[in-house]
Amino acid sequence: MRPTRVWAKGLGLAGAVVEGVDWDSERAVVVVRVRPGWWQRDRCGQCRRRCPGYDAGAGRRWWRALDLGTTVTVLEADSPRVQCPEHGVVVAAVPWARHGARFTRAFEDQAAWLATHSAQSTVATLLRVTWRSVAGICTPVVAAAEAGRDDFAHLERIGIDEIHIGGPTYLVVVVDHDTGHLIWAAPGRDGQTLAHFFDTLGEARCRTLRRVSRDGASWIAAVVTERCPQAIQCTDPFHVVGWATDALDEVRRQVWNTARPSVSTVDEADR
Repeated sequence: MRPTRVWAKGLGLAGAVVEGVDWDSERAVVVVRVRPGWWQRDRCGQCRRRCPGYDAGAGRRWWRALDLGTTVTVLEADSPRVQCPEHGVVVAAVPWARHGARFTRAFEDQAAWLATHSAQSTVATLLRVTWRSVAGICTPVVAAAEAGRDDFAHLERIGIDEIHIGGPTYLVVVVDHDTGHLIWAAPGRDGQTLAHFFDTLGEARCRTLRRVSRDGASWIAAVVTERCPQAIQCTDPFHVVGWATDALDEVRRQVWNTARPSVSTVDEADR
C-alpha cells in the first residue's frame, strides 16, 4: 500500500486523496495536503449537488484532524466556491468535514463521544481546543445523527412518566422499552403536554402501540386510553415497589399502635 493511502486510512479520509505530508516547524504541527476525489469535487456544501465552479474562494485552508499520538495534525486543501441553483454561491463540499466546520468529521465524532462521558473542560484539555469549540462541535454531530434516525419507528412498548428537575419544573418523558432509549421529553405535568407526544407520533403509529407502562397519574391513563385504546396499560415496577413499601409501612404502624398498650401493660407488670 502506498504511503499516501496509509495516511488516508489512518486519518479516516474516505473520498479524499492525500497529496503529501509536511512538518510545520513554526507551529509544530503535521500538515497533510489533501484534495477531494474526482467523484467528490464541485459539490454544493449544503445539498452536495454537483454544481458549476464559481471562483477559488479564500484559497488554501486548514481543518483540525485527529492527533498523531501527541502531535497536532491538520489537513490543508483548496476551498473553491460553486454556484448552486438552490443555495447560491457556497464553499464546495469536502468529504472529510461538515459544511462550515473547522474540524474533520472524525475529530468532531470523537469530541462528541467524549463529551457524553466526561465534562466539556476535560474534553477540551485532552483535544487541545476550547470548551466553546467542544460545545459547538456537539450541535452538528447530534443534528446529523438525528437526521438519519427515526426514534418513533417500530414503537410497540413505551413507558411514560413525569420527573421533577427542580423548583416547580417537571418533564414528561417517554422511553422505548425495547431499546431503552429516551425518545421524547417536554416541560409540563399534565394531559395537554402528553397529548403533544401523541400528536407528534401520529394516528398510524399510535395504533401500533401494544403496551404502555405508567405511574398512577390519572391524566396519563386518560390520555393513553383516548389516543391508543388498544394498548394494554400497566404500572411500572418502580411505583409498584414504592406503593408496596408505603403500604407495608402503614400496616407496620397500625400493628404497632394496636400492640403498644399491651406492651406497656406487660412492662409495668414486670416492674
